[in-house]
Amino acid sequence: MTLAIMQPYLLPYIGYMQLMGAVDTFVLYDDVAFINRGWINRNKLLINGQEHLFTVPLKDASQNKRINEVHLADDPKWRSKLLKTIEQGYRKAPQYPVVMPLTEKIINFTTDSIAEMIYHSLVELNGYLGLTPKLVASSSIYENEHLKAQDRILDICRQEGATRYINPIGGMALYDKERFAEAGITLNFIQSERVEYPQFNRGDSSTFIPWLSILDVMMFNDVPTIRQLLTQYKLV
Repeated sequence: MTLAIMQPYLLPYIGYMQLMGAVDTFVLYDDVAFINRGWINRNKLLINGQEHLFTVPLKDASQNKRINEVHLADDPKWRSKLLKTIEQGYRKAPQYPVVMPLTEKIINFTTDSIAEMIYHSLVELNGYLGLTPKLVASSSIYENEHLKAQDRILDICRQEGATRYINPIGGMALYDKERFAEAGITLNFIQSERVEYPQFNRGDSSTFIPWLSILDVMMFNDVPTIRQLLTQYKLV
């Protein structure tokens, strides 16, 4: 069984979804410290031909809190404002009629928890894209918060019965393949290839803006095409 562990990201970039599609079980690491100005509640869209950073407002967010302890801002107007921004940016995109209702379902999900919102959003995205990993919130099951770093990752792998663990390429310095091998687990790192597709039918690759939210990928590509894009990575 192949497993990955990542902090919950809202409407993440395609590399996150590639990792999710590569595993049997995907653990949302939601009981670790919230990171200010990270990707938990932010991502990038294509608005008027330019990269645009959107942020879901939070209430009293702090690195002294765990992700699953952080709440959405009380003012619900941010939801309609974000949806309006997405509408303005993508209403002429080829897949807009299909993707926008799903986007509305994700953004309007009733909760005051950013972790719950992201969990729900990933369920919806997986359903749309035909991905089938088991999603698990780390706060709900493992009871191993006393462990740190690699030791905690290994314990989650043990509890899930994983034989392979895949981590983003940026974590190569954090994890030891020999230590994982001693536990009977193969450690791999996923490295995304450059993913390109037409954005508003612009065929010039020099104008392509990469690594935006998965929403951008979905607005310009049908599901079979996205499924192919999700395979554009290598394991090292």
